Amino acid sequence: MRILFVGGGTLGSVSPLIAIFEDLQKSDARVECLWVGTKNGPERAFIAGYNITYRAIPAGKLRRYFSFKNFADILFVFQGFCKSVLILINFRPDIIIGAGSFVQVPILLAAKCFFRKTKIIIHQQDITPGLANRLSAKWAHVITVSTEQSLNHFQRTKSVFTGNPYRKEIAKGDISRAFDIFKLEPKIPTILVLGGGSGAVAINKLLTRAIPKLAIFCQIIHLTGTNKEDGAPKNISRYHAYEFLTSFLKDAYAVADLVISRAGFATITELAALAKPSIIIPIPDTHQEENALWLSKNRAAVIMPQKTLTPNKLSKGVREIIENKEESFRLSSNISTILPKDSNEKFLQVMIATLEHGIRVKKW
Repeated sequence: MRILFVGGGTLGSVSPLIAIFEDLQKSDARVECLWVGTKNGPERAFIAGYNITYRAIPAGKLRRYFSFKNFADILFVFQGFCKSVLILINFRPDIIIGAGSFVQVPILLAAKCFFRKTKIIIHQQDITPGLANRLSAKWAHVITVSTEQSLNHFQRTKSVFTGNPYRKEIAKGDISRAFDIFKLEPKIPTILVLGGGSGAVAINKLLTRAIPKLAIFCQIIHLTGTNKEDGAPKNISRYHAYEFLTSFLKDAYAVADLVISRAGFATITELAALAKPSIIIPIPDTHQEENALWLSKNRAAVIMPQKTLTPNKLSKGVREIIENKEESFRLSSNISTILPKDSNEKFLQVMIATLEHGIRVKKW
């Protein structure tokens, strides 16, 4: 079986796909995999750590507003389409799987035009689909969704609720190892700040100004992203900044009493799998606000809108959760139940059924 994964531009569209790839690697299934992504996106370095061939294609960003860049992007999409045809001729995948990135559009269109026997699955992570998945939905044989709410956005006869696949390795963190790695103090609450993804600069600036007050009552592990530290203090012993955490992210999660993050659905999925209390700061005027609203309705996280958030408000909010054990337990309990625990297994079942039955969703 040959599987082509397509995702990139950001790591959000990569996370569920790499989770499925890891599960396939651990199984006895005989599969050959290829990853198609962008030339300069963060996924390229990330995928390099796995045993999978990587191919890059041009892909214009799909904007829903007027910009002169849209004209250049039409050319990029056409170039991506042409390169996609060559990739498909050489690899001949049995199935293509994407998760909402703009880079999936040219290759799925090429498959629909010239390789009609190749099955297509697109996965919808966020509550509301972006333009890439809205376009791709008409070409997909099957659409999997993270939440039942998202089923309303797609044709029901070829949509199925699976939950959001995640890397099971993330649950294997070690608290004792975390204390050694991050040089943490015993009996001091630890917060983990995930500021390395989309919108990192704004959240990093906010945290930098809040650190002096936060460090009075807790210690901070801050994932900043590359070249995004933006004046983070160097002389506070309870503040630990890292551009990236790969092998040790699971340990940071394990030791964290509270997580501060954006509202990307890959991160939300990890928080749910680990039952971590969290403060969520969605990127303003994006799909993340819908994700945050969904969390809020389920009382599964504390939502702090960026437009009205100050360092003082952030510090106060952190302290209230850290010191209120009942609130911390409630957040932990609620977020642990919002997504299926067997999402990886469900997705693999759907993938196999798609190869065997096409779009007959009722058989699953």
